[in-house]
Amino acid sequence: MTEYYDPDTYPQEWNYLEPGTIIDQYIIERRLAHGGFSSVYLARQLSDQVQVAIKEYLPRKLAHRTWNNTVIPHDETASVLFMRGRELFFKEAKVLVNLKHANIVEAINFFEANATVYMVMSYDYGICLDKLIKNAAIEINEAFLLTVFRQLLLGVAAIHAHHLIHLDIKPANILIRPDNNPLLLDFGAIQHFPMSSKRQQARICSQGFSPLEQYENKGNMGPWSDVYAVGASMRTCLDGKIPPAAPERAKQDTLKSAAKVYKQRYSQVLLQVIDAAMQVQPQDRPQSIAVLQRLLNY
Repeated sequence: MTEYYDPDTYPQEWNYLEPGTIIDQYIIERRLAHGGFSSVYLARQLSDQVQVAIKEYLPRKLAHRTWNNTVIPHDETASVLFMRGRELFFKEAKVLVNLKHANIVEAINFFEANATVYMVMSYDYGICLDKLIKNAAIEINEAFLLTVFRQLLLGVAAIHAHHLIHLDIKPANILIRPDNNPLLLDFGAIQHFPMSSKRQQARICSQGFSPLEQYENKGNMGPWSDVYAVGASMRTCLDGKIPPAAPERAKQDTLKSAAKVYKQRYSQVLLQVIDAAMQVQPQDRPQSIAVLQRLLNY
């Protein structure tokens, strides 16, 4: 029997775990963030009261929470997609457990409960870069950009050293900690490279930050794809808004070069690096993070 789900009558608060809920060896304190596929909670370990962040797989277009916190798909069709997504979520957790770097969010544990899966991560204090930009909370100058992105590239280089590409670098996934020390978040789009044509996976695209090849079914993705996203993130810091989507730029590029628009405010070297990283065609960009690092270490 298929359960009927009506999103207009379903209690919205049931989509989240309530503060005080005990799950596995943790107690939920409050919600931190949520997206289309998951929610993130602040929690504490019951054994030592250390704070952690817990990410719960709950794609709201496919599933919902029942009164006893069990997560179930809306219907039989959604069930197939839900289970596939759950598998990919577990893959993300397993990848992160083996990725240890000061500029990459640390996964501590992952487990199954409530008919879904959870990933436990270290909890760091900070504000995501997109919020800093939107609220004009700090002065974004050349020193800030170099401090943040030189350190961020150390983390991205560590990812690539494992033959992985992040594929979702953007200000919303860059936590700025004290001393402008960045932490790269959200590895839900991560993939291996070089990619096998026999193992093509669904691709997640973030408008304005994903490169052209990420939109194409047979697009050749690699380190140069993350290079574009880094460049687009830096350009967002300059513009205060998200750049045009790569497919739009491929048809008619209306984005003026940073070297022209900001020549009075930033050094030409920095602006040229941003422009190089944001080239629409993948072969025209720096092909590795190592090259981008050399260009930024002026």
